[in-house]
Amino acid sequence: MLQVRNLKVRYGGAVLALQAVSLDVPAGAVVAVLGSNGAGKTTLLRSVSGTLAACGGAVDEGSIEFEGRSVVGRPAAALAGDGLVHVPEGRRVFTHLTVAENLRAGAFTVKDRARRAAAARRVHELFPVLHERRDQRAGLLSGGQQQMLAIGRALMACPRMLLVDEPSLGLAPRMVGRIGEVLKEINEQGTTVLLVEQNAIMALSVASHAVVLTLGTVTLSGTATQLAADQSVRDLYLGIRAEPDEEETAEREAGSGDCEATPAPAGAGARLGRWEL
Repeated sequence: MLQVRNLKVRYGGAVLALQAVSLDVPAGAVVAVLGSNGAGKTTLLRSVSGTLAACGGAVDEGSIEFEGRSVVGRPAAALAGDGLVHVPEGRRVFTHLTVAENLRAGAFTVKDRARRAAAARRVHELFPVLHERRDQRAGLLSGGQQQMLAIGRALMACPRMLLVDEPSLGLAPRMVGRIGEVLKEINEQGTTVLLVEQNAIMALSVASHAVVLTLGTVTLSGTATQLAADQSVRDLYLGIRAEPDEEETAEREAGSGDCEATPAPAGAGARLGRWEL
């Protein structure tokens, strides 16, 4: 459904944000993009959704195709009308509008009344709290409820592909889990998802495939299961370090064969262990 090839993006004509980035998002899949701050994750979504130019960026090289048609240079509103809809980082709800008004704004590109009504039913089934608080100003919602509203507003546009940027940002662990469950349900209902996340545990539990961005370059890609088992991903993003095997432990205790072990000074055993290397 989405094909990105050798994408190179700069900001202000000078700052290189993405270099030779390629990825595929099959129809019906959830693909996660992992990486730390500054890796280029948000830039990737902006490039796909048509919002890059508004942020001072431009595609220097490469191609982006959605359902076989180039999206480079097309306005974000036109892409949203085609079913490519972006949920930006930081929620960005209209705080002075009510919940119901925010949802109606999301359906701006949908002209068919029956489709708008069906989208509203879907959102209220996924997020009953939005129906309960439909007349409340969005700025008075909790962070988790605002994230629900941001996703719900995007769903009102009847997307075929949903681009979701850091939905777990600033949320309590319990709410992060709930957002992950909702993304799974949205996907099971037929919407393809491209998910940008720093929370690798949540992202890999939702996604079928994933890529890792490092300083604007794809450094790892594969199924979510493969990346969850990759030791570099476990160390950097999951906080899991492999237990050393018996041989490694013995070598560490005895000292490396390439290092000269010298006796520790008297009385230093408790501080340094048996050897000082």
